Amino acid sequence: MPTKIIMDTDPGIDDAAAITIALNHPDFDLQLITTVAGNVTVDKTTLNALKLTKFFHKNVPVAGGAAQPLIKPFEDAARIHGESGMPGYDFPTDLDQPLSMTAIEALRDHIMAAKEPITLVPTGAYTNIALLFKTYPEVIPHIKEIIAMGGALGKGNMTSAAEFNVFTDPHAAAIMYAAGVPITMVGLDVTMKALLTPDTMTKLPTLGKTGTMLHALFNHYNDGDQAGIPMHDVNTLFYLLHPEAFTTEKMWIDVQTDGPAIGETVGDIRGAYHEGKTNATVCVDIDAAAFNTWFLTAVEAIG
Repeated sequence: MPTKIIMDTDPGIDDAAAITIALNHPDFDLQLITTVAGNVTVDKTTLNALKLTKFFHKNVPVAGGAAQPLIKPFEDAARIHGESGMPGYDFPTDLDQPLSMTAIEALRDHIMAAKEPITLVPTGAYTNIALLFKTYPEVIPHIKEIIAMGGALGKGNMTSAAEFNVFTDPHAAAIMYAAGVPITMVGLDVTMKALLTPDTMTKLPTLGKTGTMLHALFNHYNDGDQAGIPMHDVNTLFYLLHPEAFTTEKMWIDVQTDGPAIGETVGDIRGAYHEGKTNATVCVDIDAAAFNTWFLTAVEAIG
């Protein structure tokens, strides 16, 4: 049976790749896409999600969410993803409309209506998730797990300490990690290793219309270097299907919400400060070659 998931996302180029796979992979049943301000403003992330559902002719509902973080001023990543968030490819313009309800309402309705607990896959700032938990706490027992892209035990990509998604809304991240839902942290410790290699990039445009579209987006992605391009958000889906490709450790994650280390995810790696308790499974290593092979196979299957 395909895994039923909801994606909460801020597309964004690597988010677009993740949505592409979630919409089309036979092992996923994507129930809902909710959008949040992150890589670009929420009006643009919502538009980009609708571009992808139209491109693939998928009737997956899209709901727009939070336009700004809970407390911290909003800083986008247009320098990385371009002003539109998904430059480089001419998508359809006759787009469907987003749901009339907010992302928070759509999340509540879909989670509560599901016959079994559902998996949340947030790949942007966690603002919608935090608002959901605070506004409708009754959903929490109905969530199977959260597979979240974000955080780092080592070097950040916004500051020396903080990764972008957590840095964007650290207060929301703190709420999510305190909610008691099983969380897997798929952070920079693995996503900066699972790079799309130059060889993978060469093969992409030979893999049909989907490969051509993704290749065009990736050529406008101001991330990565000669070693390859990080597909941060796609790693959440790879983990769901192939956890054996990851090395993980259980630990307690705290989130810094002020000061120069704001947005840092601090792992209690010694188990010294929380009486041996843990609140997350943290990905610390990955089989990067397996990731590249899986990604190409998944894109080729879409055509």
